[in-house]
Amino acid sequence: MFINKKIAFLGAGSMAEAMISGIINAEKVPPNHIFVSNRSNDKRLQQLTKTYEINAVTQDKLPFKDIDLIVLAMKPKDAAPALQSVKHVVQPNHLILSVLAGITTSFIEQYLPAGQQVIRVMPNTSSMIGESATAISAGTHTTQQNVTLTQKLLECIGTVYVIPEAQMDIFTGIAGSGPAYFYYLIEHMEKEGIKSGLAEDTTRQIIAQTIIGAAKMIQAQSETPAVLREKVTSPNGTTAAGLAALEQYGGGTAISQAIKQAANRSREMSTQFKVNASNFSRRNRLNIQKNRRD
Repeated sequence: MFINKKIAFLGAGSMAEAMISGIINAEKVPPNHIFVSNRSNDKRLQQLTKTYEINAVTQDKLPFKDIDLIVLAMKPKDAAPALQSVKHVVQPNHLILSVLAGITTSFIEQYLPAGQQVIRVMPNTSSMIGESATAISAGTHTTQQNVTLTQKLLECIGTVYVIPEAQMDIFTGIAGSGPAYFYYLIEHMEKEGIKSGLAEDTTRQIIAQTIIGAAKMIQAQSETPAVLREKVTSPNGTTAAGLAALEQYGGGTAISQAIKQAANRSREMSTQFKVNASNFSRRNRLNIQKNRRD
């Protein structure tokens, strides 16, 4: 399905690029319908223009009246001033998608005109190759039509899950941070393969295919991961020896703690963002009062 919408990314970081790359590779949105901006890094904008042939401009030159979807993709610490700077140009027809980790739709809504439609989005970096696990949560005023539109757009970059916003932090801990866990696992498996004489490229491909195959087994069958693990583990065999080492050195506990701490960090970021935004608003009010006196 072709998505006949114009999209503006406010922020030009790695997640914005991953989404842009995935969307363009899926050929569902033409490059000339995609705009990306940041506040000052012209070199970064030029790089994105050259790579993807999209419209890369500074924020003050974005054609907001022609835009359908605005993607908030700046660093969370920059969100409050960014929202403050665009609230006067946001239109009722704009659908706001936020990829800001730890920042709730309700908090974004309070910065924007009453009734603004906001959807919180959490893709991961696998969106660059169309394999993201992406969660979306609708804000207070968002219509089902726009939830469906967002699903169809983001299916360009992988599989989309609609979840309650209260579950977004744990999704972040599992899927948002998840690719890094697998890269970490592959990194250490690769070291052992190379130590034993396997070529680096060969080792990496063997490990990647092993993980892909195991993941596809999960997707293709109804059996739980525990059952599948038991089926491939013969008593006193090689797999049993490897699993015993994982248990001995806390492998399962480490994985659980990684997910918990990533989710907790997402919640902490939400709290910190509220504090920073409150301080920003206070400074802004004081500056306005000072300018009036002057």
